[in-house]
Amino acid sequence: MRTIVWACALASVGVLLLGGCSTAPKSAVGRENLDAEANAAVQVAKNTDPSFQKLMDTSAGYAVFPKVGKGAFVAGGAFGRGLLFEHGQPAGYCSLTQASVGLQAGGVEYTELIFFETPEALNKFKAGDFSFSADARAVAVRTGAAANASFTNGVVVFTMGQGGLMVSAAVAGQKFSYQPLGAVPPTASSPGTSIGRSGAGTVTVQPSSATTKTPE
Repeated sequence: MRTIVWACALASVGVLLLGGCSTAPKSAVGRENLDAEANAAVQVAKNTDPSFQKLMDTSAGYAVFPKVGKGAFVAGGAFGRGLLFEHGQPAGYCSLTQASVGLQAGGVEYTELIFFETPEALNKFKAGDFSFSADARAVAVRTGAAANASFTNGVVVFTMGQGGLMVSAAVAGQKFSYQPLGAVPPTASSPGTSIGRSGAGTVTVQPSSATTKTPE
């Protein structure tokens, strides 16, 4: 019976990945929304715990997943898209998947922030050779959390509920993919739009004069 349940969980992950849940959002508007949500999540974390600013300044990089949805699979699991930041600027898109038997549909949605202590740990994440072990633990975002957190194998993970509420989420078994900004296919952009960077680490979408249909 346990074998069957695990097989269902793995099959669910396969369906999710093959069903169009790409690393980067497919549309320009989707990428713009993800950028805004990631920057908003960073601000909420800093408002809740100002010591996050120092952690962001001293880390080799950090990944922000504004919305990780639990209970996406029949057997339980999670999926989320995020942004990877280096030197305070967006470097690329990332996604996480997690098959976790026992989670029920309609589970919580939360924000996850992953900080990388060294360039080696960051490069491992960017190479796609990165996942959390069965004993991985996350720290709930609260006052003093960033200042008191310690890195394990070059990584420290934080979670918080929507709006900054403290939440504890299981991160064991999460797997990640990464796509640099420059690797996003031009065809993924909406007709009549272009993508570029502006200040404050924001990826902006500039519409052309042409009238286009709003992408999904």
